[in-house]
Amino acid sequence: MKKTLSSLKRLMHYVNPYKGTFVLTLILTIVTLVMNTLMPYISGLPTTEITRNIQQNEAINFDYVLKCLVAILIVGVVYSGAQLGSGWLMANVVQSAMRDLREDIETKINRLPVSYFDRNQQGNILSRITNDVDAVSNAMQQAIIKLVNAVLGIIFAVSMMFYINPMMAVISMVMIPASLWISKKIVHISQKDFQSMQNALGDMNGYVQENMTGFSVLKLYGREEETLEGFKKVNHTLRRYGFRAAFVSSLMQPLVQLTAYATYIVIAVLGSWNVIAGVILVGQLQAFIQYIWQVSQPMGEITQLSSMIQSASASAKRVFEILDEAEERENKVDEQLPEPVHGNVVFDHVKFSYDSKKPLIEDLSFEVKAGETVAIVGPTGAGKTTLINLLMRFYDIDSGRILIDGVNTQDMNRSDVRSLFGMVLQDAWLYEGSIADNIRFGRLEATDYEVVDAAKTANVDHFIRTMPGGYEMTINSEGDNVSLGQKQLLTIARAVISDPKILILDEATSSVDTRLEGLIQKAMDRVMQGRTSFVIAHRLSTIRDADLILVMKNGSIIEHGTHNSLLEKGGFYEQLYNSQFAEDAE
Repeated sequence: MKKTLSSLKRLMHYVNPYKGTFVLTLILTIVTLVMNTLMPYISGLPTTEITRNIQQNEAINFDYVLKCLVAILIVGVVYSGAQLGSGWLMANVVQSAMRDLREDIETKINRLPVSYFDRNQQGNILSRITNDVDAVSNAMQQAIIKLVNAVLGIIFAVSMMFYINPMMAVISMVMIPASLWISKKIVHISQKDFQSMQNALGDMNGYVQENMTGFSVLKLYGREEETLEGFKKVNHTLRRYGFRAAFVSSLMQPLVQLTAYATYIVIAVLGSWNVIAGVILVGQLQAFIQYIWQVSQPMGEITQLSSMIQSASASAKRVFEILDEAEERENKVDEQLPEPVHGNVVFDHVKFSYDSKKPLIEDLSFEVKAGETVAIVGPTGAGKTTLINLLMRFYDIDSGRILIDGVNTQDMNRSDVRSLFGMVLQDAWLYEGSIADNIRFGRLEATDYEVVDAAKTANVDHFIRTMPGGYEMTINSEGDNVSLGQKQLLTIARAVISDPKILILDEATSSVDTRLEGLIQKAMDRVMQGRTSFVIAHRLSTIRDADLILVMKNGSIIEHGTHNSLLEKGGFYEQLYNSQFAEDAE
């Protein structure tokens, strides 16, 4: 319950900027309730008057009855208009608040460290941003007005019941604490299941997203049955928690209605005796019984909303977990690089670990001068990609310093650090849009001429012109209407157009054939001229001309030098090179 109230309080923070519209909504809601409360009482007046006329052998007072009917019509029109206005205004408030919430989530995501996305499934994160926010939105739009209607409706109806007959009203009030006690017990039991249900939904979305991304690989290796079994397991978990949550919460309405029926029976008997005794009139008893249902109906609505509110509470908790995540640490004052930027890089006794119990890099030191090409080689898990992650401040080091042109990157703004780099990854990423837009992603203000020039530099211009639509051809959301090699060429063109001071190539030619590799190598030689370049390479034949080769193993540099000097040493690099040479010879 405390977590629910905390989530509600935080959600109201997003409603606060629209409190004027929200207050107007509440005013219209109150008008609606007043009209709804007056309706039974006014409806009972004609019956009371006609009964009195008959009992006293008088002519029926049709003028009075007509006035009552006009009053009922006016009350009905005002009720409908106020209800329509409150619904329209509430939808506006909720959708505006949810827009602000989504913007805060997007802003927060851009401030989260890369480690957060390494720890969490993409599908689970997407589920929080889409499904969970939608659940909160639907609950707020449907539940807030209904809850206000329910609470105020109960207050107004109870007031009229006391106005008609205080003793009968006191007896009727027993059903309210009884209903609240039942609701509290059921909510306490079902809330854990709703939280588990939302977590299971996030797990299922993560599972589906991962398997849809690698669907062709699943088909290739015939893993459909195993994948289906895994999905069934996740799906059955969601079904189990969903059933328990829905079933337990559904018990609330019949139990609450049971208290209303018991109250109705007692009041029907007691009210009939009071009519016979002349304490109240028939019309008043009719109105009183209607007020019992006006108390019972809101209680029933609250119970119907219970499952939605609990689901929204669980969703809000998952959304606010993202907003409460620790952001990337910002400097009080950001250091600036001296102009012009040359690209000197120094690693000075750097220590880093993903897990404090398992150190990866313990004491890493080397220096790269501006314009040099540095190749980083070593077996899988040696720390090559980690070194690049540290250089770009995707992760912060535990101790030591990383300097660019003599300035500690820890003292610089992360965006300023990353703006120095152009990067071509082993896994090429393209987004849905034209080929020109994907190349221009490296520098959004680039002209069409610059886009074409970058494509020529990356030796991809000819390929683009053979495609339908040329540079305006649309790459689909999966990026599977171009080959892996073509995607790699486009990402190289993207790096070229960004005109970076420091270039990072993570096995940039891994997805192309030998002929294209030669063309790309020539293009990259032109791109790397005058730039500091870091090349992560597995095919050692591509780095023979590097100014410096760093050989890494278990997070440490065990050898460094040029290609020829490392071969002369006859160490680990020489073994790697000869093993690949032998494989190539075979």
